[in-house]
Formats: sequence, C-alpha cells, structure tokens
Amino acid sequence: MNIINPATEEIITTLKEDTLESTERKFKLLRDGQGAWNEVLLKDRISIIQRFSELLKANIEKGAGILTSEVGKPLQQARNEINGACNRIKWLTENAEKYLADDYMSIDTGMTEKIVYEPLGVICNISAWNYPYLVGVNVFVPALLAGNSVMYKPSEFSSLTGLEIEKLLKQAGVPDSAFQLVIGAREVGEILLHLPFNGYFFTGSYKTGQYIYEKTAHKMVPCQLELGGKDPLYVADDVTDIKNIAAGTADGAFYNNGQSCCAVERIYVHEKVYDQYVDEFIKEVKGFKLGAPTEEGTYIGPLTRKAQLDFVETQVKDAVAKGAKVVIGGKRVDQKGYFFEPTVLINVNHEMSVMHDESFGPVIGIMKVKDDAEAIKRMQDTEYGLTAAVYSTSKERAEKILSKIDAGTGYWNCCDRVSAALPWSGRKHSGFGATLSHAGLRAFTNPKAYHLRG
Repeated sequence: MNIINPATEEIITTLKEDTLESTERKFKLLRDGQGAWNEVLLKDRISIIQRFSELLKANIEKGAGILTSEVGKPLQQARNEINGACNRIKWLTENAEKYLADDYMSIDTGMTEKIVYEPLGVICNISAWNYPYLVGVNVFVPALLAGNSVMYKPSEFSSLTGLEIEKLLKQAGVPDSAFQLVIGAREVGEILLHLPFNGYFFTGSYKTGQYIYEKTAHKMVPCQLELGGKDPLYVADDVTDIKNIAAGTADGAFYNNGQSCCAVERIYVHEKVYDQYVDEFIKEVKGFKLGAPTEEGTYIGPLTRKAQLDFVETQVKDAVAKGAKVVIGGKRVDQKGYFFEPTVLINVNHEMSVMHDESFGPVIGIMKVKDDAEAIKRMQDTEYGLTAAVYSTSKERAEKILSKIDAGTGYWNCCDRVSAALPWSGRKHSGFGATLSHAGLRAFTNPKAYHLRG
C-alpha cells in the first residue's frame, strides 16, 4: 500500500498490508491476553497510559511531522492535535478510578447492591484519518483503561501515524497481547467485521458506519458509531462584536481544511447583521495562508484525499448553477498537491448540495434568515445531528434555540470544540453512543449487578 504525501503527490513509503492470516493471528493474541491485561491493577494501567501521554509530548515534533506528511495537516495544527490528545488522556486517566470503580447503590441491613464495570473483552477500533490522535485516544485509551484488549486499524490515509501510536503505547508498557495494529484499506476492514470481537467502535463517514452496523448486527455486541455532520451555526441580531465572531466562526469552518466532523458546515445570519458579518467573514478568510503544510504560518494545506477535490468542486458548481455567488475562492489551486481555495458562497438555499451534504472541505455557505424561527427551521433541516451553535448576547435565547435542535452537542458563543469532560455523541446520521466523559469510560464496560445478602 502506497502512502502518498497530499501536498506533493509523492510516495512517502510503501507498507505491507495485513492478510487474513496475520489479522487472525493478532486477534488470537488479543483474545488470549485480555484476561491478563484486565488483571493488571487499574492504577497500574493508568500509570502506563500516563507514560504514553508523556511519550507523545516528548516526541511531538516527530509525531507532528509524520502526521503532516501523510494527512497534509499544517504543522502547527498537527502539534495542536497531539497536545489536545494529551489533554484528553489527562482527564481520562484522572477520572478512570472514579467511573470504573464498583458503585455501591445501597447497603441495607442484610443486603448490599452494587454495580461492577467489567470489560467488554476484545475491542475493534476502526479509526479515522482527519484527527488520528484525537479520535484514536477517544477509543483505545478508555478501552485499555477499562481492561479490554484492542485491535486498532488506523485509516489507510494515516497509517504511519497509527504505527507511531503503536510504538509509543508499547514503549509505555502496553503489552503486545493488549494492543495490536493492522494495516490496510477496505479489504482489511472486511476481515475485522468477520472476526468475533466483543465490540466495534468506528469513526468515519455515515455510509461506512451504516455498512459496519449492518454487517455486525447479528453478533449482538456493542457497535458504536461516530459519524459525520452538517453542523449549523446561527448568528442572531443582538450580537455586537461581529468582527471577532466572524473570525471565530471562520476558524470553525476552515480549521483542518474543514475536514472535521464538527466543523461549521452551514451558517445562518439574521438579516439585520448579515451584510456586516459577511464582510468581516470574507476579510478573515482572505487572511488565511494557503501553502505547504510544513511551512510555519500555513493555515490551509492540501485536502487529504484526492477524490475529495472532485466532490468539493462539484458542490461549488452545483451551488453556482442554482443561484449562489462565490465571493472568495471556488476552485482548485493550479499546483502539485490536493489544494482547493478556501471558498465562501452567499445567496445559498437548501436546494443546493453545499447546504445539506457534508462537504468535509474548505467551503461554506452563508444564508440570510429573517428571525429565530426561520433559523431554527433551517438548522433542523438535516439528516445529521452532531453539533449546532448559536451566537447571541442572550444565553436564555441561545439555549431555547439549541433545545429545538436534535444534535448531540450545543454551543453558545463558541463552535467546533470538544471537551473530555463532556460526552461526544451524535444523533441520526451522525451516529450513536458516546466517547469521552464518564459515559465514554463506561462505554467499554459491561455493567454487572450484584445483589449480596448476608
């Protein structure tokens, strides 16, 4: 399997993909070793994962360089991702004992009732390329903390990063029998779906997630899906600091080249502040530096996948054909690499693909609305349900609007952020289940109820 640098289109290296035989061998190692890993004291498992975080920090320049080379993420954003992963590990390790320890529900005379959180067993983690460190630690860290063994399949677009993660986990003290990595694309994924795992945890597209769900349903094991989004954002008429709001929301739309499941994907602006907001938004986007991701200061690098260039280009053409206006960007960059100009569209409507299909690229549509009621109607018009954001001076107004949106996360005066203390979950085509928070730690356990008389 060739690993391509999306900024230069050159082959970085070639990796040998796993086969049925090698995957089955790794699975057997994990199945046979899971019990021993679970017998390691939780405090010792915590110490090992904390050591992994220390190694991530100590090797941040190497890790960021590898990530940038194969995904195209600007170097500073790659560093940010690794630091963010360490912050999540910190919360998970500091709270693991609290949420994985036995819960005593009642201790009455003669009867004790308690809940014990047992590991699921052998976990299959099919991960994503856009944030391989962040979405990875969301799954394999709490899974390991809870006493599971983990088969980790990084995306074929971030395999080198996956190998770096595996190396550092092993250096930290995670045994081979508790963590194994498989390399490959769809064919290897198919092999995983046929093995008797005790749980499947996938991060990626709705289409692939639906396929995995259907293929594993007969096993009657947990299948948790963190999928895409078409995340809406509404700017109300009572906002005052429009310049900073435009800057923050532009970052929410274009950070990581828009290749984020929780990126701002469509913007609705009250007609009273629409013109000023659009002007400030365009000024901000014009200041984004597009170029080689290895150059300091680059904000927009290449798209990771070549095929996504065609999709984004088609979305822009569809919008223009239906009456939209391109106010900045709108086309590929005429140079080596998978570069597309950061693109802002106005005069958009919901007949256009850009307002209902996940873009996962540097393109955003901004739509004028007359009031909160219209904003709510437009925000609700989606098959996805990951995040939604409202900018307003009134918290009460924002929460009232967000309460009407069927999404797993609501933002007031912020966007495109994740907190380890809060559950990360989707609804509808954005998936189901939760990572992070206490819910994300317990997602990798089977609760057992004890009724103890005597």
